[in-house]
Amino acid sequence: MSTTTRQIPDRLTSPLSRALKSWEALLLVVAVAIFIANSLASPYFLDPWNLSDASFNFTEKAMIAFAMAMLIIAGEIDLSVGSIIALASTVMGAAAAAGAGTPSLVVLGLGTGLVCGAFNGLLVARFGLPSIVVTIGTMSLFRGISYIALGDGAYTQYPGSFAWFGQGYVWWVITVELVIFALAALAFGILLHRTNFGRMVFAIGNNATAARFSGIRVEKIRFILFLLTGLMSGIAAICLTSRLGSTRPSIASGFELEVVTIVVLGGVSILGGSGSILGVVLAALVMGLVTFGLGLLNVPGIVMSIIVGLLLIAVIALPRLWTKLRL
Repeated sequence: MSTTTRQIPDRLTSPLSRALKSWEALLLVVAVAIFIANSLASPYFLDPWNLSDASFNFTEKAMIAFAMAMLIIAGEIDLSVGSIIALASTVMGAAAAAGAGTPSLVVLGLGTGLVCGAFNGLLVARFGLPSIVVTIGTMSLFRGISYIALGDGAYTQYPGSFAWFGQGYVWWVITVELVIFALAALAFGILLHRTNFGRMVFAIGNNATAARFSGIRVEKIRFILFLLTGLMSGIAAICLTSRLGSTRPSIASGFELEVVTIVVLGGVSILGGSGSILGVVLAALVMGLVTFGLGLLNVPGIVMSIIVGLLLIAVIALPRLWTKLRL
């Protein structure tokens, strides 16, 4: 009597093997490789204070990328985040010039981010407008308000204590921004991967119609996601303005491209429905190491922009090309 043995799929029996084959594992290998290459290319790279400064290349963008990741997983996008930072920074600068203290500036920065996020969310969730069209419009709107308020001028009269957010250290070379980045990563990781809210975000991204028939309040979830993106943009505005010590209407120009690049590089599907916060964290580290290493080698900023653009195209195109080759 012969017996047959049922073959259980590898994805069910070997979680370690599945983890090693994941996009996050590849990003970790890439990050280590870039770290080693930078240490060999420049003798100043391994200096602890230089590595601390390197964190400024990604922390502010990564704070927004966590919220953006959830938004893209839900099938939406926000291209106005850089302009929200500009508007929030302008509001804080005007308040500081009028004599407001640090607590008031923080409240105004967060409040401006929330108002801008609520405006985007209202247009998308309540009126059903496409998020890419809405946020392209508000990108110009928010930045335009900053230019009207400032013109060619700048706000520079910030209280001394306000510098703590962007220039302060918690311990040794550990910056305040790095701590905020770590706490945000933990909070969004739990929210996306360990709560019912996160599961609803994935469900909406995979099939919004089915999610709606399942009892999920799709419009409410979308509105909350835009609020979170606005809130994180407000936090980034506080950190960036504090670090620079001034506000100009051109502040945070190009942040949209870099934030989306971090999210997509982190393995979040641009079509929605899949992704992880761990991948976004690793992608932020990779982007930070790349830009800091190029900076140590005196590579011009325009070249860095070209590299970021090519990287965004590559991470979107390569999975599709790989799938076609396999077929």
